[in-house]
Amino acid sequence: MMESLAAVVLAAGKGTRMKSGLIKVLHPAAGLPLIAWPVAAARCAGADPIVLVIGHQANAVQGVFRGADDIRSAMQEEQLGTGHAVACALDALAGFKGTVLILCGDTPLLRPESLRSLLLFHRENKSAITVLTALMGDPSGYGRVVRDASGGVIRIVEQKDADPEELEIREINSGIYCMDSEFLFSNIKGIGNDNVQREYYLTDLLAIAVRKGLPCLALPIADADEIMGVNDRSQLADAARILRRRINRELMLSGVTIIDPEQTYIDFGVTIGADTIIHPNCHIGGGTVIGSGCEIEQGVSISGCRIADDCHIKAGSVLEDSELHENVSVGPMAHLRPGTLLHRHVKIGNFVETKKIVMGEGSKASHLTYLGDAEIGRAVNIGCGTITCNYDGVNKHRTIIGDDVFIGSDVQLVAPVTVGRNSLVAAGTTVTADVPPDSLAISRVPQVIKQGWRLKKKQEVA
Repeated sequence: MMESLAAVVLAAGKGTRMKSGLIKVLHPAAGLPLIAWPVAAARCAGADPIVLVIGHQANAVQGVFRGADDIRSAMQEEQLGTGHAVACALDALAGFKGTVLILCGDTPLLRPESLRSLLLFHRENKSAITVLTALMGDPSGYGRVVRDASGGVIRIVEQKDADPEELEIREINSGIYCMDSEFLFSNIKGIGNDNVQREYYLTDLLAIAVRKGLPCLALPIADADEIMGVNDRSQLADAARILRRRINRELMLSGVTIIDPEQTYIDFGVTIGADTIIHPNCHIGGGTVIGSGCEIEQGVSISGCRIADDCHIKAGSVLEDSELHENVSVGPMAHLRPGTLLHRHVKIGNFVETKKIVMGEGSKASHLTYLGDAEIGRAVNIGCGTITCNYDGVNKHRTIIGDDVFIGSDVQLVAPVTVGRNSLVAAGTTVTADVPPDSLAISRVPQVIKQGWRLKKKQEVA
């Protein structure tokens, strides 16, 4: 049986260098809060339970994982160092036996496969502590990994505490560890704070293990980007860029055409089918699902949508929490607001806005129209400038339009109102009463012509 695995994720700090009212680990990167990335990696590596060590904005951090059975929380009221943070997690791990992963909440680039390699290395070598490391050309700011002649780790020294020889070491501490639970629980409270920062360093556990003759090892990671921590908004942008590059690459390998991956912003959790084409400067997020054979033109923003096969979303359109069936065309410059449902072969044209509508198969609104709180049947034509007047200043009301209806240009439908099937509403009409099926509705002020009026006016002015 595979040895049990738990994870502790350190997420109590505020992150002052972000210069934000929001704590660091809640800042989003590629569609997820920073802390969600290492938690996801730990899950993929098999960790259960996962303990979040939280402090600042604790309720908000817990809210990210509300309802997750594998997540536990531990409070760190004062931030007194990494050793103190892990000690705060002991109660949440009471009764656990196995391997404990210790991760940082601000490392979104860490891959699950790297954690699995670390675990395998740790277990095969029966190490008390194994630290994930990286070789850096410029190790400034990182703790240095000091090895003995046989390659074992004898200590990790923080830069502020390092002597000149130790500062020359290029292997740095990632802050990511595997530890035997029995060793961790027995020794975590034995570390001190005799250092420049007066903090309890988790790295002091290595010195304890060395004194006890227990093996301590280090595994260098192949890609140093993976252990990059996010401390400010510049680093946040760097991390998000790498995450999007990974997402886009996976999509392209699955058969999606992304014309310019560096200028395409697709969040984690988006699904896109083969033979769909994504043009530059598109933003796609919110768990959107896009089918096969679609085309998403430049400058489109999509969030929380389900888009079926062979749809065409034209330039500059915005789609939010909407559902599109097959062969739907939207835009350019259209806005589908939440609650929009478009059936097969619907056309929504340029500068059309929809909200909480259902539109039947083959219907179209080609331009300059607002459709809100409406149920529209099949094969309906909505003319230019049509408005469903759904709000009376207090309440919202629905408009119902039957199948095969023709709505002329510049029509106002004052809800609640129903237009029966196969009816025609003439251009310029304001509809305030229900229209029976197979009818013509027309409401216009009679046109008046006064011949010679302009000439008379000019003479009066002269």
